[in-house]
Amino acid sequence: MTSRPSARSLLNALALITALLLPSAGRASDHADPMWLAEDEQEANITGLFFFPEGDQYVAILDVRRSLVGPPPYNLEPFEYNIHMDFHTKLRFDRAEDLARYGGTIDAPEGIAPDATIRIRLDNDAKVKETSFKGLGDAQSIRVFSGVRDDPFIFPKFFGVNVITMAFSIPQASFPEHAESFVLWATSNRVDGGEQIDHVGRSNRTQLGRFEILNKIPPSQHVAEIKEKAEPRGKVQAFLAQWLPPLANLNQLSGFLIRHYDAVPDVMIFTRTRPPGFPNGRRLEDDVARLTCAQGDCPLQENAFIDTMQWPRSTVNDKPLTTEFPYLAEAWPPKPQPAGATGPYVVRFFMRPLVQIAIGALLLLFIIRALIHWFGRRSALKA
Repeated sequence: MTSRPSARSLLNALALITALLLPSAGRASDHADPMWLAEDEQEANITGLFFFPEGDQYVAILDVRRSLVGPPPYNLEPFEYNIHMDFHTKLRFDRAEDLARYGGTIDAPEGIAPDATIRIRLDNDAKVKETSFKGLGDAQSIRVFSGVRDDPFIFPKFFGVNVITMAFSIPQASFPEHAESFVLWATSNRVDGGEQIDHVGRSNRTQLGRFEILNKIPPSQHVAEIKEKAEPRGKVQAFLAQWLPPLANLNQLSGFLIRHYDAVPDVMIFTRTRPPGFPNGRRLEDDVARLTCAQGDCPLQENAFIDTMQWPRSTVNDKPLTTEFPYLAEAWPPKPQPAGATGPYVVRFFMRPLVQIAIGALLLLFIIRALIHWFGRRSALKA
């Protein structure tokens, strides 16, 4: 006979499930995450980070404000954008799984901290307002571009729309001589108070639901945070697997269950010793939906078919890239920006809580039934 759960285990599971199902505050995104930013703060949403060599230069590109079609002015002045680089953290390239998935291995993630930071602020017309280049030499030789360009993300849902881009062409001589291999990441922050709003490291990482927990904390804290969340989420999965297998299968595919390979900081790794291109940095032409799916994270690949009903799936950008800096295609002509409170935004904002409530209600009913059975069986035994 299959044993029934104890009352304590049921209550613990209920608490864990509730914690997982309730929306967490402050979620941000890389492109297609659920958005919990106010509509007038979408300019803080990071959509992509690119880094690749071009001749004797390194090119770093940071894009923000997904699904942009409207003309300026925008709401950019309350925010600053930062690209951070760590030249001191030791990297290894001898573990095949890490090499394929992350570009290398980081043995001491708790020591990650910026040695160089590119900081930029824009005015509401997307023009450069301020820049600083801490930790990089020959700053006057660094070329800077900002403005509206076609979104370079190879994903049909974001074809025909623009992003606000910030591009930097940096002489390789500006980097320290020992910086043969290093890590980088980017953040958006509020100018007033410096609060971190969004984070991006390796492409298609914080875009996955289970990594929204990383958007507001530095990479040095990522592994500890992932491990802390892995335990309760694993307990929920074990509970569901024993008592409600269909929900266990759903939870496993939902994107919130921590995988065994997830305890890695969300940073981009780059080394001169290997050919450039994702996951060794990221080039504009890299099809990250395909490349990350090959290593186990497939929501983008699947959604490219589900959302657009397109076959075969697009593997190149909707506009040809340019051969001159900043390399992104010219922007699509401006048109009225759809209001965020209509259309897909309503679906994004309301459907997830409704689904969470429905699943929570089903689980609560199951737990109540189990408790009734448990107490009923206990009373029968006493009698």
